[in-house]
Amino acid sequence: MNKILDNNYYDLIINNISVPSYDTGDNITPLTERSSLLHIPTTGTDPCDLGTHPYNVFPSLYTLESTISIEKSGIGTVQRNPFLNLTGQGVLMGFVDTGIDYQHNAFRNNDGTTRIVSIWDQTVQTGIIPEGFTFGSEYNREAINLALTSEDPLSIVPSTDTNGHGTAMASIAAGSVSADEVFAGVVPNSQIVIVKLKDAKENLKNVFTIPKDTYCFQESDILLGIRYLFLTAQKLSLPLVICISLGTSQGSHDGKGTLSSYLTYLVQLPGIGVCTSAGNQGNTQRHYFNSTSAVPFYNDFELRIGENDKEFWMEIWPYAPERISIDISTPNRESTQRIYPSISDCRKFNFIFTQSVVWVNNIIFEEETGDQLILIRFLNPQPGVWSLRAQSLENESFSFHCWLPSGSIISDSTYFLAPNPDTTITSPGNGANQLTVTAYNQFNDGILPESSRGYTRSGLVKPDIAAPGYQIPCAAPGNQYGTATGTGAACAHAAGIIAMVLEWGIPRGNYTSLTGYDVNRLIIRGAVRSPSEVYPNNVWGYGRINVNNLFERLTNI
Repeated sequence: MNKILDNNYYDLIINNISVPSYDTGDNITPLTERSSLLHIPTTGTDPCDLGTHPYNVFPSLYTLESTISIEKSGIGTVQRNPFLNLTGQGVLMGFVDTGIDYQHNAFRNNDGTTRIVSIWDQTVQTGIIPEGFTFGSEYNREAINLALTSEDPLSIVPSTDTNGHGTAMASIAAGSVSADEVFAGVVPNSQIVIVKLKDAKENLKNVFTIPKDTYCFQESDILLGIRYLFLTAQKLSLPLVICISLGTSQGSHDGKGTLSSYLTYLVQLPGIGVCTSAGNQGNTQRHYFNSTSAVPFYNDFELRIGENDKEFWMEIWPYAPERISIDISTPNRESTQRIYPSISDCRKFNFIFTQSVVWVNNIIFEEETGDQLILIRFLNPQPGVWSLRAQSLENESFSFHCWLPSGSIISDSTYFLAPNPDTTITSPGNGANQLTVTAYNQFNDGILPESSRGYTRSGLVKPDIAAPGYQIPCAAPGNQYGTATGTGAACAHAAGIIAMVLEWGIPRGNYTSLTGYDVNRLIIRGAVRSPSEVYPNNVWGYGRINVNNLFERLTNI
């Protein structure tokens, strides 16, 4: 069996410099120009495998980032301008998500043929594997058009979107004008390429103590999907916009992760736009921050765990050069005592008076960042209020962030009792150069309460821009239409605007070396800003997106 599909093998992200030291063959899958996957046998189901191998080599787990008005973003004004009329012609829109309902009218031309260039379905193993990859099935435009004329389309192209998130995101950015003209995506004449992600491996979920039935995706599959989009755009010689409406609260929140770094690299290339969602963690109470500057040099904080949350993780990231210990107590005050930092120790605690099990990796030197990381994983935790004490080893000032999982990995009944809504941007939205998009309610111009806030842990300004994200009209599986809310929807909206600018620059010949980073800076310049706000800020970034302002400021002297 292909090791990338085999749950008996871990998929570990390693630097390409390290590849020659391993037996290559089918043990290595190329990811990017800088990294590869190493497939190694699992040793069982022990979460302390994270400790035997560094934290940063395990792919992070990503969740979905969404659950009006085109005029609010100036799109209609630009499209009605006969000198602009930018609708995505000659631009490729790429989505790495839950797939697409390719039979939906939102993705067809007027003659009924598809606007989809190709679909790489990572979940189907019966078709032709894409060139340069080792699993999944690729369906090109010809196969999709043949399926659309068949009485049984799924017998020819058996790719579906049972969740609907991918269909919604693709339609918001690039959906065709509906027959009654009550719906249209931002760039309805663009071409589309789709990657349907496979579910994360059970062994990775087990490492991070996440229930097996949790719907989430692993970072390595997303990286492979982005590589597929990039290669497809190269074959077609088309500018590409990559839309990532997924996010994770794992990692250092400073853009140093493999996925964030790769997107930061791509967006600096000519003709590649990258748009990422900021996340929906602003009001979930899943982030805690403390800065202790006085004696005694420790901080006590509390975590309420709900009855339905049987498996989950949390991460504590102190700032260098600080070193801290952690002490964890159950609701009935049974304690781990102080757990000191080490290089690779994984400590397991079986509490006597409850069925709770806790694993703690207090990592003195996390390889990717050089910072300390305290990873805590819970199994069958006793419901109620748990107490934690972070304490300086040097008896000096210290500060740290603590994050719980994003999305549906845990329920709303697990949260910090003294949360902080800031520094909640999910990865890859913490990357330096990609456009990170937060969501606002276009009906009242207020930020969505759930929208994640910046800045990054290293102080980088994020989000970059706010886009409409409340009840955005979208396509839904089964040739239906609905609405989507959240920063994922706002990201898709902004991705369409990136495509408009790329169309103006490259297919129209106005600026053929235009990079995605260039486009992002133009978008920031054209943002609408309130006189009562100071910009940039950690809620709105540089303001509300407006593509008409962008072109006015680009041309007016």
